[in-house]
Amino acid sequence: MDNFKYYNPTKLIFGKGQLDTLPKEVERYGKKVLLVYGGGSIKRNGIYDNVLEKLSEINAEVFELSGVEPNPRITTVRKGVEICKNEGIEFILAVGGGSTIDCTKAIAVGAKTDVDMWDIVTKKARAKDALPFGTILTIAATGSEMNAGSVITNWETNEKHGWNAIPYTFPKFSILDPEHTMSVPRDQTIYGIVDMMSHVLEHYFHQTPNTPIQDRFCEGILTTVIETAPKLLENLDSYEHRETILLAGTLALNNMLNMGYAGDWATHNLEHAVSAVHDIPHGGGLAILFPHWMRHVLDDENVHRFKQLAENVFHVDPSNKTDKQVALEGIDRLSEFWKSIGAPSRLADYDIDETSIELMAEKTVVSRPQFGNFKKLTKQDSIEIFKASL
Repeated sequence: MDNFKYYNPTKLIFGKGQLDTLPKEVERYGKKVLLVYGGGSIKRNGIYDNVLEKLSEINAEVFELSGVEPNPRITTVRKGVEICKNEGIEFILAVGGGSTIDCTKAIAVGAKTDVDMWDIVTKKARAKDALPFGTILTIAATGSEMNAGSVITNWETNEKHGWNAIPYTFPKFSILDPEHTMSVPRDQTIYGIVDMMSHVLEHYFHQTPNTPIQDRFCEGILTTVIETAPKLLENLDSYEHRETILLAGTLALNNMLNMGYAGDWATHNLEHAVSAVHDIPHGGGLAILFPHWMRHVLDDENVHRFKQLAENVFHVDPSNKTDKQVALEGIDRLSEFWKSIGAPSRLADYDIDETSIELMAEKTVVSRPQFGNFKKLTKQDSIEIFKASL
């Protein structure tokens, strides 16, 4: 493995009833709070009222930014930045899923600079500070609650980019109560499961030698999610299964799994291009694209990685089969698993056809001519993967 430094300052507060810790955690940073949330589900399920009640215990002055989109937009970020600057916000609290948290990270940075946040997202400028922020997670999916990464969409230019500003974009704390995820509907639960599995798979596909511990971490999380997901989808009210999936989503992307190497991330780049043009659910796009990326990059030099996944996670019997046959069977089993839990399998499921392939492919190389670490891909590779995914 490669030399590495691991740094993660986020305080993870996990378990039933942990919202009680909110007043103490917020008070140390200030009492002028911007509450950021999405489409209003937190009002329907009671979390909103509970949060306001807890903030009232410290006499917090609460301002609100609602309506954060599933693919958070730079226009919404700018609204939040304006509120922070105009009202002298001292702390930002994200209540929701990964999109809300990603948006909050951008607001936190934007509030402490005169530079437009899109220039920071696109790496034309660098972040130098950020307002402190915390999160109350309501859906298991992205892992944004315990990392510094964020993904923001510019709908005017049809661009969607991942970015970070370490150390400024780490949450100060994240409260994860499995009960807060109980009202997440079936389709969003499925997308979250695909998303966290995809994060693990992005880590798993790398070229660095001697990573047996990291491999077992990845394989263990994948196996646990595969075992738990069908049980959860049969009983969405199961605290036990919600708890397991919630922790899996956090561990999948808090940078513990990839200590000592860099993962691939080509499939996320492909999906960001699709979402930038068509605004589809991130987890849905990943379920469609990942198996096709796997088939596209599989070759004699990297087949061992796919074979190891097939045998250790999907329990493919290698007897009387070539390494490539084992690898392909593992890919098929991944695809079949996602289909079995109700994830989409074709771009056509979102009414996407060949007419936008060229535009989507252009978006995959807008920042650089090649992408991906496991195997370098070009615009032509994107075109071929998109065509196979139709």
